Amino acid sequence: MPIYALEDGWEPQIHPDAYVHPEAVLIGRVILGANSSVWPGTVIRADDNTITIGERTSVQDGAVLHCTHDFPTTVGNDCTIGHNAHLEGCTLEDASLAGSGSVILHGTIVSSGALVGANALVPGGRTIPPNAMALGVPAKIREDANSVELNLLNAASYVERSARYAKVMRQIG
Repeated sequence: MPIYALEDGWEPQIHPDAYVHPEAVLIGRVILGANSSVWPGTVIRADDNTITIGERTSVQDGAVLHCTHDFPTTVGNDCTIGHNAHLEGCTLEDASLAGSGSVILHGTIVSSGALVGANALVPGGRTIPPNAMALGVPAKIREDANSVELNLLNAASYVERSARYAKVMRQIG
């Protein structure tokens, strides 16, 4: 797997229990927690600030995580970042979900238990309340429309999936 350091101290820190697919790319000051997973085609580039990913969080295929000089990107525990999502300089609190193809920008906070729907665009500086859904372009908030339990089930399924991949996946061609 391509893992790159930049300046001294700007090197990914990957927990030994995390799973990083061989075709994912991690660059710079990336911190990846225990039992988290990073899937094929994902790019996590922490060249201007820190990107922190908590425990039991999945960063699915093709996702892009970046940061800015002013805004780190922080993802909590038990989160799901869907396929082709783009996170830049934002915070996802514990047990939140960024749907496939969603874009979440600078200074936005996705609160615990909240969900950003597939292909939604959350402009910078917004706060998605706990257990809310943010849907559409630009995203509109529907409060108390999401179930934190569903977010946790999704996160747990990827912990199991990554353990399976680490154990049985092998390249055959």
